[in-house]
Order: sequence, then C-alpha cells, then structure tokens
Amino acid sequence: MTIQRMDNVGVVVDDLAAVTAFFVALGLELEGEATVGGPEVDVLAGLEGVRCDLAVVRTPDGHGRLELMKFHAPAAPTAAPAAEPVNAFGLRRIMFAVEDIEAVLTRARSHGGEPLGELVQYGDSHRLCYLRGPEGLIVALAEKLR
Repeated sequence: MTIQRMDNVGVVVDDLAAVTAFFVALGLELEGEATVGGPEVDVLAGLEGVRCDLAVVRTPDGHGRLELMKFHAPAAPTAAPAAEPVNAFGLRRIMFAVEDIEAVLTRARSHGGEPLGELVQYGDSHRLCYLRGPEGLIVALAEKLR
C-alpha cells in the first residue's frame, strides 16, 4: 500500500477567526467549520475532555487543506514564541503558489501579514516572499514567471 495524497495539515491556533480570515485573504476558501468533542475524539487525540472548534480552508484547486483548530479543552500547553525564525526545528512554513504576488501581499498585510524579508526574484522562474501571519505562522508565496 502507498500513500494516496496528503489530505490536510493541522494547525493549532488561539484566535481561530483571525487566522481563518488571514488564510481566506491569501485566497484559500473556507470549506467548513465545526465543533468537535466526545469519547471518539478523546480516544483519537489521546486527550481527555476534548472540545475543539475548527475551520477547514482549502486551496481553490481543492487539493490542499489546512485544518485550523482552537482547543477549548483541555487547555493547550504554553505555546512556543510566535517569532521563531524560519530555520527553527519543526514545521516552519506553508508555501502557496499564487498569481499576482503583490496583490496577495496587500491582502495579507490587511490581516496582519508582515514580510520576513523582501520580495525576491529567483532566477527567471519565480518571485518569492516569506511572511509572518497571525500567531507567528510563516507563509511562503511563490509566483511563477511566465
């Protein structure tokens, strides 16, 4: 047996509304929202008394999803500093292919996104930018040059 596809990436956040709005501003689409909990979720997560709000956002092509989760119970452990650099251990960034990178950056800035460095052109193939969004999330944008 082989892996069929990557279904989603889970991201635990504190301000679910702000983080969801940020990803929608980037161009992702809200697929759905729910509150989950109960014995099945407890067993699945290896936690007790889980109550979690979640929002699923997807890329317009429907192939990439983020599951944004706000845990109300049990209380989340202390979060890592929101300003971790891009070279810190762990999952550090999510990259999206975009059209019109300047327009996406403008929308992202209106929802708390701030570039980590500068927008650069990588050879003749791409324009790239890293930005930090709400709660320290790092997003990379890549515009393919035609």
